[in-house]
Amino acid sequence: MAASPEMTEADQIKTFKDFLVQYNKLSEQCFNDCIHDFTSRTLRSAEERCTLNCMEKYLRMNQRVSQRFHEFQMIANENMMALAQKSGNPS
Repeated sequence: MAASPEMTEADQIKTFKDFLVQYNKLSEQCFNDCIHDFTSRTLRSAEERCTLNCMEKYLRMNQRVSQRFHEFQMIANENMMALAQKSGNPS
């Protein structure tokens, strides 16, 4: 989570809080889906595999959603530029 020099301290704190919220949601979701045996202090191999798969799927999904959002934004910007050019108001 690299902060740009233009980010204010408040922006950095908000970004960090957002990160923590997402991290906690992921942790809770994977824990609830994968951990079922509380009779041991250690993770069983199936639980460990499940949690790793859960995290990997979440990260891949998050990356894909971000990629699609970026693609959508590029198309929307191109459409806005084309519309502005058609209306004779290039901006």
